[in-house]
Amino acid sequence: MSNYDFIIVGAGSAGCVLANRLSKDSSNKVLLVEAGGTDRRFYIHMPIGYGKTYHQKSINWMYTTEPSPDAGNRRSYWPRGKVLGGSSSINAMVYVRGNRKDFDNWSAAGNSGWSYAELLPYFKRMESWQNGGNDYRGGEGPLNVSDVSNQLHPLCKNFIAAGQELGFNFNPDMNGAEQEGVGNYQITTHLGRRMSCSRAYLRPVMNRKNLTVITKAQVTRVLFEDNQAIGIEFNKNKKIHQVKASREVILTAGAVNSPQLLQLSGIGPESVLKEANIPILHHSPEVGRNLQDHLGVSYFYKSKVPTLNDQLRPWWGKLLQGARYILTRTGPLSLSVNQSGGFVRTRDNLKTPNIQLYFSPVSYSHESPGRRVMLKPDSFSAVLLGVSNCKSNSRGQIRIKNNNPLESPIIEPNYLSHQDDVQDLLEGVKLLRKLAQTKSFSKVIYDEFRPGPNCKSDAELIEDIKENAWTVFHPSSTCRMGLDPLKNVVDSSLKVHGIKGLRIADASIFPELVSGNINAATIMVGEKASDLILEDIKS
Repeated sequence: MSNYDFIIVGAGSAGCVLANRLSKDSSNKVLLVEAGGTDRRFYIHMPIGYGKTYHQKSINWMYTTEPSPDAGNRRSYWPRGKVLGGSSSINAMVYVRGNRKDFDNWSAAGNSGWSYAELLPYFKRMESWQNGGNDYRGGEGPLNVSDVSNQLHPLCKNFIAAGQELGFNFNPDMNGAEQEGVGNYQITTHLGRRMSCSRAYLRPVMNRKNLTVITKAQVTRVLFEDNQAIGIEFNKNKKIHQVKASREVILTAGAVNSPQLLQLSGIGPESVLKEANIPILHHSPEVGRNLQDHLGVSYFYKSKVPTLNDQLRPWWGKLLQGARYILTRTGPLSLSVNQSGGFVRTRDNLKTPNIQLYFSPVSYSHESPGRRVMLKPDSFSAVLLGVSNCKSNSRGQIRIKNNNPLESPIIEPNYLSHQDDVQDLLEGVKLLRKLAQTKSFSKVIYDEFRPGPNCKSDAELIEDIKENAWTVFHPSSTCRMGLDPLKNVVDSSLKVHGIKGLRIADASIFPELVSGNINAATIMVGEKASDLILEDIKS
């Protein structure tokens, strides 16, 4: 049986960070185990290629949730990265840290060291912001973050002007001093190629002699002696292998797979473990619970001027833009479809934004949760205006079905089960219509064709939300960080309550969902975790 100092389970956003930081000291022998395979694929590195990877089983877990009773009793499709880089290799690349008050709330809940002021150095350390470092931005980190404002579709200026007409400030950097306002999204690309965490953190150090990376190896359980994690078991090529960790096992498998792996290893709610016929090592009632996710709604408008539909729909347009990308790494294929947006309050009494806005100068009005083809937009000129809630008050859970580690867990998101989420989205879609009616926007768009002018009353709008809202792909908080082991799974050092030698470092530890896209905050967790672990070695 091979022996390592540290075993990292999952080569996703945080796992790649930890593999890099922990192996920097040549005396640390580090193993990184990933269920998926290589990220050396064209459609991973071409930014718009996430329309392909969105439903590629070879690099994607392709989960399907249970129906949400309060959201039309519909199931949700959850793509999650199963590849080096994890979901950072298949996401839409929008880079948003979250609101500073999100992290201050984490700290106020008893998580020492997790306030915004304490986390800002990690955000700065991890990034290489295209416009250079300053008081809020990092300029020399491994993760390139691009300002693509000068490459965006001209209609983005209309969106920003429309927001200003409604009283929202233009914000040139939503990851700077303040998050609130409307502006252009920054993306994790560099020179026209996706900057995944594999590309940023892992690939540059793959030749370190003290770092071993095993791919296509699904971890089936953590190994213990008494309440001490001593290693892992994994399935590779249909054979079971075991490896030992002399210092720590670190789970970075994400908000779905980390709680699943804990439960398979005998850590979780007794009722879940007993039903799955798993021997109980440690009763931890909140493993897999407190699941939170953002939920989005899109409205579609026909355009009076050309949009990306006109460039990407015809065969000659595909050919032209494909050639442009291959030759110059520029054009719409080098970007995300989420080009502009913002963070706004729909009520004056709110202290922080409750709604995230999206503007895409392209429309896919016939796509479904299991179908997203970025090079097949609508056949007419159109745009998308969208909203999602910054916070979720609805709570779901993730639990294993049985003791088969290769079977997907049960995912119950319980979308819209809290009335506050319904209210936020109702106010959000009303705001979309106000944006569409501004002078700046109404001169370039017309005819709302989804949901359409016949959807008017609050009751009709809510019904449409329940029938059409879908995940923004930000699951979190299923191994929540906090002081009380009966209400949380890890402490502020990310150590699993009641267990020695086992930590978790991914989006599952979020005490509550951050405002906005979660990849940046997940990478930050990896950076913070690396310092916590290295400090423990010194002591």
